[in-house]
Amino acid sequence: MDNDSTFMPNLTLAYGMFLVAWGVAVSVLSDSNSVTSYFPAFLGAPLVASGWMAKSNPEQRKLWMHVAVSFGLLCALGGTRFFMVMGDGIDYASGSMLMLFLTGSAFTGLCVRSFIEARKANA
Repeated sequence: MDNDSTFMPNLTLAYGMFLVAWGVAVSVLSDSNSVTSYFPAFLGAPLVASGWMAKSNPEQRKLWMHVAVSFGLLCALGGTRFFMVMGDGIDYASGSMLMLFLTGSAFTGLCVRSFIEARKANA
């Protein structure tokens, strides 16, 4: 059970680091002068923090994983803008929006499934 209990905090930490790296990489590669190109990194930083806190404070894991799923949902919702700009073609910005939508939706779905399984295990 211990491996199962650290899977989601580890996934949260990895997903947050991925978002930070993506935001920085896309901003540098596109030579963007806009702060909005760092949007994935801004969402990734709280995910890194909540994943770290969930791992280091097992007694507060439930709280920190709920914080994490909130930011995962924000990623998915922020990525829905892709559907408004997809007619313009895929560029760095729309690619980041699509990535946020897909990965944020998948992460949120995994978190919800994990919450359901944890509830069943404790019942």
